[in-house]
Amino acid sequence: MKFLYNLAVLISSHLLPIIGVFNKKIKLFVDGRKETFSKISALKNSKVIWFHAASLGEFEQARPLIEELKKNHTEYKIIVTFFSPSGYEIRKNYNLADVVCYLPLDAKSNARKFIKEVNPTIAIFIKYEFWPNFLNELKRKEIPTILVSGILREKQLFFKNYGGFMRKSLEAFQHFFVQDTNSEKLLKSINFKNVTIAGDTRFDRVSRILEQDNSLDFINQFKNNKYTIVAGSTWKEDEEFLINYINNEASENEKIVIAPHNIKQESILELQKSIHKKTVLFSEKSDKNLADYQVFIIDTIGILTKIYAAADVAYVGGGLKTGLHNILEPATFGIPVIIGNKYDKFKEAVDLVKIGGCLSIKNQQEFTNNFILLKKDENFRKLTGVINKKYIEDNLGATKLIMNYLKAQL
Repeated sequence: MKFLYNLAVLISSHLLPIIGVFNKKIKLFVDGRKETFSKISALKNSKVIWFHAASLGEFEQARPLIEELKKNHTEYKIIVTFFSPSGYEIRKNYNLADVVCYLPLDAKSNARKFIKEVNPTIAIFIKYEFWPNFLNELKRKEIPTILVSGILREKQLFFKNYGGFMRKSLEAFQHFFVQDTNSEKLLKSINFKNVTIAGDTRFDRVSRILEQDNSLDFINQFKNNKYTIVAGSTWKEDEEFLINYINNEASENEKIVIAPHNIKQESILELQKSIHKKTVLFSEKSDKNLADYQVFIIDTIGILTKIYAAADVAYVGGGLKTGLHNILEPATFGIPVIIGNKYDKFKEAVDLVKIGGCLSIKNQQEFTNNFILLKKDENFRKLTGVINKKYIEDNLGATKLIMNYLKAQL
């Protein structure tokens, strides 16, 4: 298994540049990694803490810890590595990190070179990033390594009778901070006892959103004190339901904000043309009376969180594609959240659907019925929002628990 894994990494290193000629995302993946070793040279002779996140969601789990470390341990430099372009491209200029770069492919030579040059005091992996060659090198160099906001599932290779190679790599972790009892049980079933159920650091992250000024003048002008739906991080599948609802069910005194995941111009224009109600784009909002429009398409990034603050109800995209986006951001504002039906990999979604703060839909009829219900039944809408807000409040504290552990290591 170990041989096959390393062979697969080697083959990938040769194939990906070829695929990148035809695929923009793969090209970013390949070209970005060419800069990694030049970027990490800025860390030479420094005390370093290394965070690794797969993508944007995992970065949000690292963020509360980074903020605390930068505030209380200024003697350390922070490096954040990403696996995915969708995380790196959005956070490559994150100002609390001294270096942001891609993680090299998990070849033995890359792992040895990277860890030798970064020489972290501690390595912090987020949620479910397990790269055996990097982990084995961290273990060999006796560098303390922890997993934060971890989620493990029975179908993962660690828990298969042929998964010894991957199980062995878990020995690099000095401690596992996991989100739930199931993850703890799974680790203990393969004789890892160094586990703490800490929860998810994202709860601490989103709760802090309420401490900032979330008002946006242009959103307030558009909303004009009317009932407002905010649909965030939508994919084409989500937008098909939205378009049908807007064109056939939305009343004149109802406002809809759509913040698509894909903001390429051709996709935005296609979405705009498919909507029969008066629609304005963020990029064209200047000199317009936004209150005159019913639909507002946000063709930019970085402001969705603040837009959720103006919502009466939120729809979060990706749940029709198995890639559900962040539902905790709208939930922290105490509003109902609607999602698709493919959410089983997201603990917070499973929890909120179960307790009634989050409503799951699988077809157009369910989508429409739920939005009509939430609009007409104000008591139901408020109760659903209260459930979400309380859920956030009940799950705070992971950052403090993990920081107490880190302070003992630094």
